[in-house]
Amino acid sequence: MGNRREYDIAFVGLKPGIHEFSYRVDDQFFANNKVTGTDELEFNNCDASVKLSLEKNNSFMLLKFEIGGSVSVSCDRCGNPLLMDLWDEFNLVVKQVENPEEMNQNEEDPYVYYISRTESHIHLADWIYEFVMLSIPNQRMCSEEEIGGPQCNKEVLAVLKKMKSTTIENNHPLEKGLEQFKKKQ
Repeated sequence: MGNRREYDIAFVGLKPGIHEFSYRVDDQFFANNKVTGTDELEFNNCDASVKLSLEKNNSFMLLKFEIGGSVSVSCDRCGNPLLMDLWDEFNLVVKQVENPEEMNQNEEDPYVYYISRTESHIHLADWIYEFVMLSIPNQRMCSEEEIGGPQCNKEVLAVLKKMKSTTIENNHPLEKGLEQFKKKQ
């Protein structure tokens, strides 16, 4: 329970203006804050830093998250471990209202969140979790210059090269129908 408090900010005690916070995120953070119903994570060796700039105003707060660091993922091409850099920024507006549940249900902008006027703390762990996950690139491959390098699985690359050079015979009726469109171009 104490670990969750590490990601709480008591904003009622803050003066209006900009306040800076920083957080270190590793594999243990994801184990402690795992979203219910998710499978295993597709990465490990997370070493991320989160800089948070909180601008407090009378009825709302502007939160700016800056994500940096690295994670180890599997290469989409050869399956070997690959170190990927994290870098992204996310802005979130938190507004204080009388009916936050209703407002959150009706809000279409995912970067606007409502809390009750009686709240004194804001919990950041869920947003940090989401923003670090969104910072991991969808395409996880080494650059063209690194293909075949010491980190690549040579056997998989050889099979991929063989598959690419092998032409597929057009025995399927759908493929024959597609040939007429290729000829018109």
